[in-house]
Amino acid sequence: MKLVVAITGASGVELGKKFVQHLPAEMEVHIITSKNALTVNHFENKNITLHNNSNIAASIASGSFQVDITVIIPCSMNTLAKIACGIADNLVTRVASVALKEQKKLLLAPREMPFSAIALENMEKLAKLNVIIAPPVMGYYSESSSIEEMERFLIGKWYDVLGIENNLYERWK
Repeated sequence: MKLVVAITGASGVELGKKFVQHLPAEMEVHIITSKNALTVNHFENKNITLHNNSNIAASIASGSFQVDITVIIPCSMNTLAKIACGIADNLVTRVASVALKEQKKLLLAPREMPFSAIALENMEKLAKLNVIIAPPVMGYYSESSSIEEMERFLIGKWYDVLGIENNLYERWK
């Protein structure tokens, strides 16, 4: 399975990094970071390719490369707005555009709050196109006792919706 993970914005970068760290080792992972995201520099035991966000000609920018899943964690409001308007001016937005046209799974984890009416309108527009809008919202019912447990819960929920098996959090019984 081919998975693209894009990390945009300046806050919440660690969630994107941890999303990758918990992936099964056999997944083919391609990572893009925006200019404002911190450099993702260390991953263990992963089949990972790092891509420059300005390289619009990268392999993952083509539908023929057949990416199965694209996630943007965190997803800045700027990136979300560009995707909603069909603007593909960098590799992150191009890959999202390809996921939409190829009708592949696309998950966006918007990171800013509160959401403006414009952001909500953009999210609604994308949700109507079957984009999974999944902000990192705390699940208090998970009874997490630390930030790390809450992060595992969030990542586990994202994996669930994407069909990636995991045991990152305790399920409801």
